[in-house]
Amino acid sequence: MSDLIAIVHLWRLLKWGRRLARSGGLRPFEDRRLPAAVRLLAKVARFGTGAPTTPDFAAGLAAVGPAAIKLGQALATRPDLIGLEAATDLARLQDAVPPAPFSTIEPILNVIYAGDWKTQFQSIEPEAVGAASIAQVHKGVTSDGRTVAIKLLRPGIEAEVSSALATYEWGAGHIETLGGEFARLRPRAVIATFKSWIEAELDLRREAANASELGEILAGEPDYVLPGVDWQRSTRRVLVIDWIDGVKVSDRPALAALDIDRPALARVLVNGFLAQAIAKGFFHADLHQGNLFVIPPGVGRDGGIDHARIGVIDFGIMGRINRRARLYLAEILHGLVTGNYARVAEIHFEAGYVPPHHNPAAFATALRAVGEPIRGRQAKDIAITDLLEGLFSITRSFDMPVQPHLLLLQKTMVMVEGVALTIDPHVNMWEVAEPYVRNWVRDEMGPEAVIADRLVLNARALSQLPRIFRQWVAENPMPGAAPPQAPLPPLPEKSVGGWSTPWLLLAAGLGAAAAVLLS
Repeated sequence: MSDLIAIVHLWRLLKWGRRLARSGGLRPFEDRRLPAAVRLLAKVARFGTGAPTTPDFAAGLAAVGPAAIKLGQALATRPDLIGLEAATDLARLQDAVPPAPFSTIEPILNVIYAGDWKTQFQSIEPEAVGAASIAQVHKGVTSDGRTVAIKLLRPGIEAEVSSALATYEWGAGHIETLGGEFARLRPRAVIATFKSWIEAELDLRREAANASELGEILAGEPDYVLPGVDWQRSTRRVLVIDWIDGVKVSDRPALAALDIDRPALARVLVNGFLAQAIAKGFFHADLHQGNLFVIPPGVGRDGGIDHARIGVIDFGIMGRINRRARLYLAEILHGLVTGNYARVAEIHFEAGYVPPHHNPAAFATALRAVGEPIRGRQAKDIAITDLLEGLFSITRSFDMPVQPHLLLLQKTMVMVEGVALTIDPHVNMWEVAEPYVRNWVRDEMGPEAVIADRLVLNARALSQLPRIFRQWVAENPMPGAAPPQAPLPPLPEKSVGGWSTPWLLLAAGLGAAAAVLLS
């Protein structure tokens, strides 16, 4: 059975590889430093395709299918895994595909809404306003007259993604067994993280819950607007949320025509993200330009507002970071902003991000070499490629394992910086982030916070004492009246020669099977 499964996975990989090969996407796998089996598979897949010399990874993955598009977007955040050149190419991979015709969507809507979707909506525009590999969005009006966005899963997408994920997991497991750099990069953990992302996207009730929870977190950020969720009309396959009127950040000409306070809006974006990731540990992890709107003054339900706001949609990919990791990250960010590289190095060792056999002082010096050239400079003047290359060089030199829980955060921080630069080309991310992070670190790590944390931990420990005592009593009962049992003789030693019990059982089973077949 396992051989048959392996053949299925290999066939899929070969089929997908053939499509990738047509765009030159397999040429890097022919490198002499890679195992011979990998090189041979890449050459076989490329044979006769006329592949270009310069790989076009984005086009290749788009040709493979929806799951590959999502995987490509995830890998675009991992230059340490696939290289800067490939990551830069995948960054332009757009999750935009032709929408499914409304004639194929309408029967699904009728099933979901008890036979007729018109009992819930006055109208739904047949032309989709957006279509991606997993779902597509239509504009509609509910039966009570509200304008909403209706997001629907594409027909058949669940089965397609499920089969692709099984092959990705199988392939990642075999790659990791090669050891060395493959083991350090932990491809199985990468695929596991990707699997959790995409499975969450396939349940639109999860996305509704994400939007609701994020709305509560950002209640104190009135200029960061999230749509309300229509829970009565939302299901696993359909999400209904309020319609947001505004200008997409990706629409550069329309954005340039707006008369708004750009520095203030950029600060709203950055501080809104920090409120999610640093303060609460739950953040929108897909903040690209297509998911963000600029709501001009006077637009929307709150028409009396005299300044621009940020609107956000698409809550399928979210990230979570626990409080301890957030404290570490906040201190790291604050240390980099202030130039306290020794403290940043200490935090890396305390968090276990760097193996303990390395020298913290040497690590601090390596961080200084990367951090000093960018301190005080505007983001537009920093070569992100050089910065990433420096950071990845440090991870390799100090044997730092990849931290899967930080992958989404790393990706989103780069996205937020790019969007902030689109809104205000003169924004300095360090200057915007420093006051927020400094205040949060002071509030969370000051003397009052430390005392409060210890009181809570001690109270929790004390509350466990009755349970521990009862458990001890149960495991140590009072001696009974019955005398202790006489000791049993030792087990017979395992026979070196002859037939052991497992072999006898196996022989008996084979004999019985043969008797049935021959009868």
